[in-house]
Amino acid sequence: MRKTVQVILISFLAGLGGAYTFHELNKSITPEVDQKNEPASVNFASNDEPSSYSSNNSNPVRVASMDEDFVAASESSTQSVVYIKNISERSYRRSYLDYFFDREPGKVEQVSSGSGVIFTNDGYIVSNNHVVQDADRLEVVYNKKVYDAKLVGTDPSTDLAVLKVEGVNLPKIRLGSSRSVQVGEWVIAVGNPFNLTSTVTAGIVSAKGREINILESKFPIESFIQTDAAINPGNSGGALVNKAGELVGINTAILSRTGSYAGYGFAVPVDIVKKIVTDIIDYGEVQKAFFGGEVADFNATIADRLDIAIDQNNIEGVLLSFVQKDGSSDKAGLEEGDIILKFDDRAVNTRSEFEEELSYHSPGDKVTLTYKRKNQVKTASLTLTNREGTTSILKREIYTSESLGANFEVLPKVERDLLGIEYGVKVFNIQNGLIQRIGIREDFVITDINRNAIKDPERLVSILEKIRGRVIIEGVNSKGREGYYSFYLR
Repeated sequence: MRKTVQVILISFLAGLGGAYTFHELNKSITPEVDQKNEPASVNFASNDEPSSYSSNNSNPVRVASMDEDFVAASESSTQSVVYIKNISERSYRRSYLDYFFDREPGKVEQVSSGSGVIFTNDGYIVSNNHVVQDADRLEVVYNKKVYDAKLVGTDPSTDLAVLKVEGVNLPKIRLGSSRSVQVGEWVIAVGNPFNLTSTVTAGIVSAKGREINILESKFPIESFIQTDAAINPGNSGGALVNKAGELVGINTAILSRTGSYAGYGFAVPVDIVKKIVTDIIDYGEVQKAFFGGEVADFNATIADRLDIAIDQNNIEGVLLSFVQKDGSSDKAGLEEGDIILKFDDRAVNTRSEFEEELSYHSPGDKVTLTYKRKNQVKTASLTLTNREGTTSILKREIYTSESLGANFEVLPKVERDLLGIEYGVKVFNIQNGLIQRIGIREDFVITDINRNAIKDPERLVSILEKIRGRVIIEGVNSKGREGYYSFYLR
């Protein structure tokens, strides 16, 4: 026993001695930091404060002020960002588990989530179309309360949606201007990634006018603000805010191979958002303007192919690739192959820049296009129209048939001209029903049923609900390719 106590005591004293020795040795070899010889840190001063400079270097280096943070912007903007729940029921094959768990056979409730931004004090909220798509019920969670939300309208061409909650006075976000946003400017992204509410991340605007080809609309408007502020699933529909706490964009997409943040996020510019949201609130849908044509990006390769003389050091404008017969551009004297240099007084050098300028306008607006043809610069004044080629206010008329399991609408004139057809009814939002069983694809345009012209949805539904025997449906897909479906109805 005595020997054991001695061993423990010796071990304890040896440990104390070792620790003391290590402490003294560590003090003796730790160098002192000479603050005068440290390199100057490279930071930028706030735009609101004068820059200060390091005096120990011949090249002045700006040093960040103590106010270079996002506290005020975060406090104001997080109050205007809400959490959105998309609740839907999906059918599946029945199993014994339905009875075991006492749930309705063949159906399961699915919940997805995203973010939204309070646009007005009386409860209008802007989010992404893909956040609210296919919802049976929408809920807005704000300040620990849950509100039922009504879907006012959507615009797939910009991936925006407007919701409304009743009976609350909500703090609307302050609106900025995306046109004044500069590449390199600091911004913050506010949203609810991975169900983590009121999350704020910071970064810079890394590019403007980005087109990433993610929108499947017939006439998409892609002129995204690109940022390296971290955006993840759940951030969709949230706010991109400048240092003043003003909304400059609605976060929409990320560029990633994994589904999580990988360095680049994209937001719809707020100047586009203002027009879209105002139209949806006032009219129920966007009053989109058309100029009677389509444009494409223009570069040296295309110039050589079309034998267009260019200045190799300064390639300007966008190519007018399509002119609608009797459309605004045609009436103004524009031709395919013209190079459009300016939209009103703004230079346009990419398709996304042109589409962004067009998106600010409504049917009936008069604009001036500056263009070049055979090295001659000309101007054309034209009146923008709606999708039917007029300047009146339009409301989208959708016909729904539960028995056929789909929605239908008359194909607008502007789309008929692009597809080269005189009439047709578009099929979309296909669910369980005859249309799905036949195998008709989304956005297929039906022109004829058994050689009967289909010019309106009512006639289409009436024929398919009554017809028996051999049926042949003819039409074109969204790319203009003709096709038909043949089947037998008893």
